[in-house]
Amino acid sequence: MHTLKVDRNGSGCRLDRFLRQKFPAEGLSTFFAILRKKKVRVNGAVAKAPQILNEGDGITIYENLKEAPPARANGWGNSASFADQNFLEEHFDIALETEDFLVMNKPSGVASQPGSGTRKGETLTEMLWEWGRQNRLDFKPTLAHRLDQETSGLVVAALHGDVLRDLTRLIREHKMQKFYLALVKGNLERERGTIRQALERTDSARGSKMQAGSGKEAVTHYALQRRFGTFDLVKIRLETGKMHQIRAHFAAIGHPLAGDTRYGDFAENRALKKAAGLSRLFLHSTRLEFELKGRRFVVEAKLPPELESVLKRL
Repeated sequence: MHTLKVDRNGSGCRLDRFLRQKFPAEGLSTFFAILRKKKVRVNGAVAKAPQILNEGDGITIYENLKEAPPARANGWGNSASFADQNFLEEHFDIALETEDFLVMNKPSGVASQPGSGTRKGETLTEMLWEWGRQNRLDFKPTLAHRLDQETSGLVVAALHGDVLRDLTRLIREHKMQKFYLALVKGNLERERGTIRQALERTDSARGSKMQAGSGKEAVTHYALQRRFGTFDLVKIRLETGKMHQIRAHFAAIGHPLAGDTRYGDFAENRALKKAAGLSRLFLHSTRLEFELKGRRFVVEAKLPPELESVLKRL
């Protein structure tokens, strides 16, 4: 028999998911079986898989389940693989730290999460985990949203399970305002505008890409900040948040982002690199606005030096 107490990290979580987190050594079929046989009770009442838990709930399991190995008992696993502390200190830039969440200023070139082509310990997710381990958190800090590897700027991570659910809800309901700065090829016809263009993901051997014209509608608002010859610096506000949305939308209207190797103009990128030293995508998450637990937060991040340098040379 096991008795558990739901803390804030488990609040708002489905019962079956909570059990899987607490007993990762058990298979999914085990939880279905004990729930079907009414061997799990929450606050003394027979529980069901989709039941949403609240902080302080007491769970009793009338079955002996396999405990997680000691090295994983706190949910962190083996963190010995993170060996480069210098990399963490150099690339992990905290723009705002609160009791509930972090806002990081991610450099260009750092992937948001592990995957094919990423080096172990050098993604933002892994750096977050290492930071959390060093600060003895009882919850693995988790990104509430992501940025493309080539994009720099602000991204939010939750430090507790309930906060993660609050942040993802804000994003899903479009209540977190995200602003970007981008340099686009050519001069826009209008200084302010909205791009409403359906986008659909396509996958190939060369990687994933968003195809304009089909799929679900995506909405991007923009305002001209300054002209630099045949390039425009624009401030962008996302209403929806699809993969590569800004890059695909501006490419679709004939104004691809400077330095974009996937949607951009190869010859123009090469010329711009030679003339102004641009060696990355010119896209930066510059401002986040949202309200959480009755408090309003506004976080800003200036353009990084390598992008400021490009504008000066232009």
